[in-house]
Amino acid sequence: MSNIAIHVLSPEEAREQVGALSAVLIDCVEGGASVSFMSPLTGERADAFWHGVADGVADRERILLVAREPSEGMIVGTVQVILKQPENQPHRADIAKMLVHRQARRRGVGAALMRAAEEAAAKAGKTVLVLDTVTGGDAERLYERVGWVKSGVIPNYALWPKGGFCDTTVFYKQISAA
Repeated sequence: MSNIAIHVLSPEEAREQVGALSAVLIDCVEGGASVSFMSPLTGERADAFWHGVADGVADRERILLVAREPSEGMIVGTVQVILKQPENQPHRADIAKMLVHRQARRRGVGAALMRAAEEAAAKAGKTVLVLDTVTGGDAERLYERVGWVKSGVIPNYALWPKGGFCDTTVFYKQISAA
């Protein structure tokens, strides 16, 4: 890994970084990532999404982590730990929107973000983590490499950003609370 620094953002920092977070999200969607948005993703829609995430951070419903290039401080990746769960699942969290800018891929950014997300979830008292990702993609291979367990595949779960169905693979990981 090329000295990528991982940080947990406060609500204020999340609001200040909306533009940088939107740039990463837009790049991922333009690159074909099926991450809940259709192409073209406008800056307005991306910004609205991140403002909602910042609100969730402020409400302590989620943790927002970013990966930064140390030389310029530019955000090159992000992941979220969704803490708010139904009352019968207080021990569980979802991992969501693990995004790495295309220019920063294949340098360990995704793995570093996942380790940091797991640590943040453990500090929050979570012991079961769940995520889903496009079947057959780079992220699926990453999750397997960092110890996540494949639960199953759901056919035609979502759409690619430019249309057409894609399958999703569901993963989980048991961790120890801090």
